[in-house]
Amino acid sequence: SEEPVTSNMDISTGHMILTYMEDHLKCKDRLDREWEALCAYEADPSATATAAANMKKNRYPDVLPYDHSRVVLNDLSNMNSSDYINASTITDHDPRNPAYIATQGPLPHTAADFWQMIWEQGSVVIVMLSRLMEDGVAMCHRYWPEEGSEVYHNYEVHLVSEHIWCDDYLVRSFYLKNLKTSETRTVTQFHFLSWPDNGIPSSIKAILEFRRKVNKSYRGRSCPIVVHCSDGIGRTGTYCLIDMVLNRMAKGAKEIDIAATLEHLRDQRAGMVKTKAQFEFVLMAIAEEVHAILKALSH
Repeated sequence: SEEPVTSNMDISTGHMILTYMEDHLKCKDRLDREWEALCAYEADPSATATAAANMKKNRYPDVLPYDHSRVVLNDLSNMNSSDYINASTITDHDPRNPAYIATQGPLPHTAADFWQMIWEQGSVVIVMLSRLMEDGVAMCHRYWPEEGSEVYHNYEVHLVSEHIWCDDYLVRSFYLKNLKTSETRTVTQFHFLSWPDNGIPSSIKAILEFRRKVNKSYRGRSCPIVVHCSDGIGRTGTYCLIDMVLNRMAKGAKEIDIAATLEHLRDQRAGMVKTKAQFEFVLMAIAEEVHAILKALSH
């Protein structure tokens, strides 16, 4: 069931990228310096996130969306007449069409806000990178029904199917119905299970395979992919960075600067990619995918 590796990357670019990755992975000093420089960025204001009425909607008090890039809900159709959710739009190069929405794992009292955001942003794909519980700690509220349907304020969510692909991930399909208009959409959730909090996945191959599944289902759409873990920055940032760089390469980009791309992500949501090990994992994952693409191109 493996997705074939496809890309418009040309071979010389591929070799150039591999050299860049291998230099960084071999030369730890270079990686350390780059990481330190990345961690020295200036934060932008997050006034809405810290407003008294909104603080309880944040899973972690120190992980907040910036005012300039937060997802704004329609307050008129919101349960609490609020436009706030702890979620950030992440664009690649077109500010009008965000590529992702990076968000925290919903809390019990923000699940309705989450589905409102999915509906209003027109998203049809959710990438979930945490388990509900890890080591006895709640990472994310189960914001979908275990079976049948559940209502979240103005939205009814119906679990259509749950397909366990392998030990590493499963795929759920939902019907999302707007109870005000009776319109229904299909939303697909890709749930990756083997990525510990603040850590890296045990298998690079599994996350690359997972990403190909996600992108196959998403192909050709212009709505943002909703990506979340628990805080919406560690695993979420790592996934978005890998995906953004590989997408740029597939479109034939000649220049790939991972640190600059991460800076671009952090300009839109603070703290994206939490640890140096996660940053290193991004480099290894991209190198592995480029190897696979070059192998496919040479056949």
